[in-house]
Amino acid sequence: MSENGFFGDYGGRYVAELLRQALEQLEEQFTTAITDPTFRVDLENFHRDFIGRPTPLLPARNASATIGGADIYIKLEGLANTGAHKINNVAGQALLAKRMGKTRIIAETGAGQHGVATAAACARLGLDCVIYMGSQDILRQRPNVFWMELFDAELRPVSSGAATLKDAVNAALRDWAASWENTHYLLGSALGPAPFPDMVREFQSVIGKETKCQLEALGLSPNALVACVGGGSNAIGFFEPYLEESEPILVGAEAGGRGAGVGNNALRMSADGKVGILQGYKSRFLTDQDGQVLPTHSIAAGLDYAGIGPQLAHLGESGRIRFVSVHDDEALDALKFFAREEGLIFAMESAHGGAAAIEMAREIGAGGCVVLNMSGRGDKDIFISAAALDGAAWRTFLRSQGDEEAMRTP
Repeated sequence: MSENGFFGDYGGRYVAELLRQALEQLEEQFTTAITDPTFRVDLENFHRDFIGRPTPLLPARNASATIGGADIYIKLEGLANTGAHKINNVAGQALLAKRMGKTRIIAETGAGQHGVATAAACARLGLDCVIYMGSQDILRQRPNVFWMELFDAELRPVSSGAATLKDAVNAALRDWAASWENTHYLLGSALGPAPFPDMVREFQSVIGKETKCQLEALGLSPNALVACVGGGSNAIGFFEPYLEESEPILVGAEAGGRGAGVGNNALRMSADGKVGILQGYKSRFLTDQDGQVLPTHSIAAGLDYAGIGPQLAHLGESGRIRFVSVHDDEALDALKFFAREEGLIFAMESAHGGAAAIEMAREIGAGGCVVLNMSGRGDKDIFISAAALDGAAWRTFLRSQGDEEAMRTP
């Protein structure tokens, strides 16, 4: 847990007075609920009956044999209902909101998986749902937009700034400041003002706790755990049981994008991040000398956020987490590799972790064990991955459907 909302020098609650009361109420209710046996039972039932937990831990035997290094095991969060890890945090926060008497949920989304999970949980629990999403992300993540609207969520496009995740967060915060008495802001990653980083880590820690039990049942001690890192919710939840231990190696894969240079990547920890305060918390961000947020790029919409969760920033600086850069083409290669070798379609975000896991398996060598969190599956990325890997045939198909808007996806 944080100390007064801080992890070392990072974290805090840098918000206008209008939001302080909302955050203080949320912290009090979360602290009470998380120790309440009734709430824990409700959450466990939601995990089992709606999400489908526990998710499997797959021995990637074909991939491991092809690489010739350490054995790779894959935590299949992509098999959770709605297709990604996001539903774990959504379940906890949505049940908490219901307990608090809130009737309306707002959320931000980038790649769309958090939006889909939020919309699905709200449908299940009978809560009104509004999703803020950058207009650029809407174009490149159209399948998830369709599912959100099918779940009867109201989608609100955000066209300001770069029209991506950062701007969707800003819009959601403005809404919450005006509506918090009946509205809960269901923030999707382990960042933002306290208590969100603690809350999201707690609700995502089910990934790491399950993984540790599954490894122990197999008699395995992992040498390394690997996860992709955007804001950081899947990584911090996956790593959580091991944070206070010196082993295993914890590896966070950031978006190396097209390479070096402003606007070509989203490397907060492994390259150019600067300490700053943004969107209510202190962490490392991609900003200029005046503190203005710089443009970012990743083939994965969920990894192009300009900041990183404060606990991850602290753990990176302390050396507990090793951050690595994975370029777009390396992620695409990993996507193809795990599809060919294991019959798995990774989300583009998770494929960044896959590329890093391949390198770790080679580094550790035979006899070792590397565990990779497949944070989501790649159905949502069809317009991106097909265009990148099967461009001519994909464009022919889209022309046959008369889908000119889809033709303009990156």
